[in-house]
Amino acid sequence: MQEQAQERFRERIRGVNAIPVTPFRPDGEIEEDALVDGIRFLIDRGLDALYPCGNTGEFYSLDVEEAKRVASLSVEAAGGRGLIVAGVGHDAKTAAALAAHAERAGADGLMIHQPAHPFQREDGVLDYYRRIADATSLPIVLYVRSEGISAATLREAAAIPNVVGVKYAVNHLPAFAQAAREIGSALEWICGTAETWAPFFYAAGAVGFTSGLANVDPGRSLAMAEALRLGRFEEAMRLWEETRPFERLREQRLSGDNVSVVKEAMAQLGRGNGVVRPPIAPLAAEEKREVSRILRTWGLLPEA
Repeated sequence: MQEQAQERFRERIRGVNAIPVTPFRPDGEIEEDALVDGIRFLIDRGLDALYPCGNTGEFYSLDVEEAKRVASLSVEAAGGRGLIVAGVGHDAKTAAALAAHAERAGADGLMIHQPAHPFQREDGVLDYYRRIADATSLPIVLYVRSEGISAATLREAAAIPNVVGVKYAVNHLPAFAQAAREIGSALEWICGTAETWAPFFYAAGAVGFTSGLANVDPGRSLAMAEALRLGRFEEAMRLWEETRPFERLREQRLSGDNVSVVKEAMAQLGRGNGVVRPPIAPLAAEEKREVSRILRTWGLLPEA
């Protein structure tokens, strides 16, 4: 039964893996109604795999109780219609507790964040994964953001019974290709750096990609995933060119504007207020105007 559940989970993360934002009120507290609306918006528009408490969800600005609340609300909002993959992290004990809570709340799977500790060894990271995996029976996607995580380590991680996938967010295609070829279908390989890198990761073995853009224009993300699935690379690259200005804006300040750009776009479309928590900051006026310009080129805002 567990093997069947894992296979269904694997099938559903092939494609767009949407990372919902966490909406905040002007006073900085979580805006729960907006969070529920955002989850339902994504599901209603065809997104099937959602990762609350991801980096676009400002996971590391949430305290533990808030992270639990975001996971629980996301499950309730989905109502069984979409796959909820809750992000967990911090120290191993806290991450394990978040994993156990997500399972009790009814989440479908977990994403283990790259450990934030400044000093890491690969055998220590494996132990981190194992301690969290021991706390849950849910399928697990590993979030890899460090070049220090080798193909050999990922091969060992694939032996953990409930680890089924990797969100690979290191833009080193030879290293990714080596891992994907050596380990193969033991893991589902997800491009963790969104639409900008998705076509290139697909060529190297990916079967899905993460997306913050999906909060703004889900149809565009889904169209790219479909084109890549069908091998229509010219179409995928046309969509890549259309999304590139938006993603380039998110990359500013060493990706410090990653979330701010998404939330600003949502605000301009009437689906949020743009509020972010420190250490993230709002966009400057000229950057907001550039968001408007991009949304107009996509036909999401009327011409000025």
